[in-house]
Amino acid sequence: MTDTQYVVETPERPSLPVAGQSARYPVRRVYCVGWNYTEHVREMKGDERNPPIFFLKAADNVMAPGGKLPYPPKTTEMHHEIELVAAIGKAGRDIAPEDALDHVWGYAVGLDMTRRDLQWEAKAKGAPWDTGKTFDCAAPISAVHPVSETGHPSDARIWLAVDGETRQSSSLDKMVWPVADIISHLSGFFTLVPGDLIFTGTPEGVGPVSQGQVLTGGVDGVAELSVEIV
Repeated sequence: MTDTQYVVETPERPSLPVAGQSARYPVRRVYCVGWNYTEHVREMKGDERNPPIFFLKAADNVMAPGGKLPYPPKTTEMHHEIELVAAIGKAGRDIAPEDALDHVWGYAVGLDMTRRDLQWEAKAKGAPWDTGKTFDCAAPISAVHPVSETGHPSDARIWLAVDGETRQSSSLDKMVWPVADIISHLSGFFTLVPGDLIFTGTPEGVGPVSQGQVLTGGVDGVAELSVEIV
């Protein structure tokens, strides 16, 4: 079989390291859940009775651990959002909640970096959030840890500090929609396949960061992540 030829240079496929392995986790799509911790819904003036809100980041927004995050253009208010990330390892559509965790290959910790001013501007106009949520390096993520190592975390501490000062601190059991419910809801809209990442929402305490600051965060028993803003 002849290899496919393209008329322009093909970009490298995004991927993440896997803890303790040389093989990497390939990234296909990056799904995100908005407003999934009650106190964060309140601080963002949302309605906690709503079903999950889904949006996407581009796969090439993923920044593997060890990199530095360039402060993005067209914003003066980039915010941090620490999140548990589920990495899908088994395909499925219309997945029942009781079967959903069987589709998770592993977990990681990620930052849903957000150009908050652009997001608010878009929301005020009833426009999509794309410019607020999608930009180069908008999704720093730790190495992926297999479920065999982490289990399925449900009540672990999730936290983030900026220059050593704690900004976000909560527990996964404060999620409005647990991971299994998120996967079940999302699989009603899309067929989930291996390579899909799901950011599961952030707790309260989001706020702005600036160049020169270092963000450190994690989910106890899963992973930690450190990112410098440049």
